[in-house]
Amino acid sequence: MTEGAAASPEESTVVEIRIAARPGQLPVLRAVVGDLAMRSDFDVDAIADLRLAVEEACASLVQLAQPGSWLSCQLSSDAVQFAMTAEVESADGAGPRTDTFSWRVLTALADKVSTEVVAVHPGSDHLVRIELIKTRTVGP
Repeated sequence: MTEGAAASPEESTVVEIRIAARPGQLPVLRAVVGDLAMRSDFDVDAIADLRLAVEEACASLVQLAQPGSWLSCQLSSDAVQFAMTAEVESADGAGPRTDTFSWRVLTALADKVSTEVVAVHPGSDHLVRIELIKTRTVGP
């Protein structure tokens, strides 16, 4: 594989997790994120950054989630990058606030962060999504 090229599905690890959208469930995600990043040979600092970034992103989504709903999270890790897509159903069509300290932490820890809000049905709930990417640094 050439440097900077995306890994094929055979070379990457993809995990999908669906947990109750409650703060007490976030440690499960931290554990899985740490394991995936370690298996992809991220360094200790990058693993800590990823755990915190995913927790911040998912905590933002949990705050917006409909009571009794689920947080769905897809994690993908390979030798080049770690990617996360997480989403919840929400009555709030505005999405996560990007003017908070939590959001600043999130954007400092990840290389790319984006949000999306999609109306599930006109006039009803929305699907709020956060995606993040962190590229693995290879240094001397």
